[in-house]
Amino acid sequence: MRGKSLWTSVVPVLAILAATAAPAAAQTPPPAPPAPAVPAPPATGGAAYGVVFQPTVPGVVAQAVNGVAYAPDQAPPAVKQAIWAANQIVGMPYRLGGGHRLGFTDRAYDCSGTVSFAMHGAGLLARPRDSSSFMRYGAAGKGAWITVYTNPGHAFAVIAGLRLDTSTGGITSRRITRTAERGPRWRVALRNTRGFKKRHPVGF
Repeated sequence: MRGKSLWTSVVPVLAILAATAAPAAAQTPPPAPPAPAVPAPPATGGAAYGVVFQPTVPGVVAQAVNGVAYAPDQAPPAVKQAIWAANQIVGMPYRLGGGHRLGFTDRAYDCSGTVSFAMHGAGLLARPRDSSSFMRYGAAGKGAWITVYTNPGHAFAVIAGLRLDTSTGGITSRRITRTAERGPRWRVALRNTRGFKKRHPVGF
């Protein structure tokens, strides 16, 4: 009888301990999920128009990473779209007249076709232009975010501080000049703009 009464007094104590432990276990937060991986730049070479890859960097100046431009997160949406659109043709070859189809898509691009593609991707150009017609594009002068430098023989653009150009002009290293390919590329080095008119899309 004595042993039985001891057992009956122990059982309620165990029940109370179990009841108080259960809520504590329920309040323990689940382990945090792993941090998402940062997407790597896709290989250049003309990704299909509309590919979703929209890299950004902090600030107001674009940066080139392995040939791909990262748009500044403080830039207006149209400026970011111009950069992301141009990324889709960076690495493609040069061809005179390339990029001047009404659909803007091609297998190779010339200077004005490259600028046209970027401006169209930003919603700032409805039809491709050649370098001469870019002399009447938008408004005169240097833009706050986008400047098109153009003359009757060549056109290129500087977008958020990065130069989009099919020419190797401005690259001073002989070794780089020999090996750099012509065609749509982001060029970190700026170039002499003497003899070019400056135009910019209105508002940018």
